[in-house]
Amino acid sequence: MALDPTELIHTLIARHHLIATAESLTGGALCARLVDVPGASETVLGGVCTYASDLKAKVLGVDPARLARTGPVDREVALQMASGVATLMGADIALSTTGVAGPGPADGHPAGTVHIGCRHPGGLTHRELHIHGTRSQVREATVEAALDLLGEVLAGGAPGE
Repeated sequence: MALDPTELIHTLIARHHLIATAESLTGGALCARLVDVPGASETVLGGVCTYASDLKAKVLGVDPARLARTGPVDREVALQMASGVATLMGADIALSTTGVAGPGPADGHPAGTVHIGCRHPGGLTHRELHIHGTRSQVREATVEAALDLLGEVLAGGAPGE
């Protein structure tokens, strides 16, 4: 279970950190969860939804050759998305989500394959998940996992890679 988004937002504000999101399979749900918290405008800069692979390259600076080689469901793509949105928005911390929500496989990966990237002051951190459930359950579990990762980063328990 993820930390309460209110606690995360209050911690970000107290530390004077700015956060941004780059989302694919979650379609903006992660940023929406953060901005549901009153006062989030003090720390949340915004989010970019790059559902189409070519936008990951054009908007976030993800390596087009990498996308051509691996597709969007990839560890390095997730990390490049997080780095790209951090640079684009001037964020201290950035979270990214990419993967296959389902109901079927895509890009050679089964439904529920998810990569979450995080760029933070300590470096880059990645999580790979294999979630079982419906499309909406995969998307919701991805948001929860991204919030969990943010909580780990803020607690100092998610070292850079």
